[in-house]
Amino acid sequence: MDKPLNICFIGSGAISTAIGNVLSLKEKDSICLLSVEQDVILSINEDHINKKYFPNIVLHPSLSATSDKNVLKTADIIFLGIPSNVVVDYVTENKELINDEAFIINLAKGFGNEHRTIPNCLTKTITNPVFSLKGPSFAREIINKMPTGFTLASTKEKGFDQVRDIFDGTTIFLDFSTDVNGVELASILKNIYAIIVGIVDAHFDSPNLRSLVLTKAINEMRWLLEKFGGKEETMFNYCGFGDFSLTALNDMSRNRTLGLLIGKGFFTDYISEKVVLEGKLAVNIFIEEMAKYRKIKTKKLMLKELYKVFNDEKYDITNFVHNILYKNN
Repeated sequence: MDKPLNICFIGSGAISTAIGNVLSLKEKDSICLLSVEQDVILSINEDHINKKYFPNIVLHPSLSATSDKNVLKTADIIFLGIPSNVVVDYVTENKELINDEAFIINLAKGFGNEHRTIPNCLTKTITNPVFSLKGPSFAREIINKMPTGFTLASTKEKGFDQVRDIFDGTTIFLDFSTDVNGVELASILKNIYAIIVGIVDAHFDSPNLRSLVLTKAINEMRWLLEKFGGKEETMFNYCGFGDFSLTALNDMSRNRTLGLLIGKGFFTDYISEKVVLEGKLAVNIFIEEMAKYRKIKTKKLMLKELYKVFNDEKYDITNFVHNILYKNN
């Protein structure tokens, strides 16, 4: 019988709690959420409920939470479940506590420092094996035991079997890729194009138009992946088409909701500041990065039209659909 593993989730938010609970149901490994939220820690340890994120879900009694960073010293697998803009700094500040042999698995979707992907940043900071885990995964679905797919990515296949084993027999299914850059970029691009689909749906409840835009979006994402060093086939993993369709077509998606708000004319600076909008931040980064490459022309991209929405105060949103269909072709 394999030795039980110590598995630590940095963060006690929705995704960490959901995946952590799924793994706890196996009653094999030790699962702990490392958190700075004392109220969440107490509710998990004393009541077996994460009152902040899942107040109506009873968690497995073996799932624990702590604020003691020393758990990183004995962790065999560490999941990064904190916002993308703080992941790299957190790991850098606490790298002396991290077990040298631990697998580091990034759950965050977004850029790290200096417009680089999070794994790219982490491999320059720590010597641990770094993985990405991305896929069509609303946390509420996961914690309610709905079958969910993720793409596990690493530059080397070594370690795939061990991670597969911890999810074996659960409701989480994996596919695998060595295209870490492509997997990370796909998880960022899907937020951008979900906003575009949301804007379109706010103007027209048309299956024909929606399918047209979805197809254009998939092709743009595939093209951009290749331009930024990813592989075309990554779009056909869970992290690609699956994650994009989930984010673009479901109203639980924050970025689709942002698109709907923009399309309906309700988008304001107040909403922008209060809602986590990974897609909005990523749009500017992609355009800025493409501007550095003479061979990458952005004029005809739907992405460029969305960039105008975010950066031109006088932009007339009523022309958005017309512009992405006719003006840029």
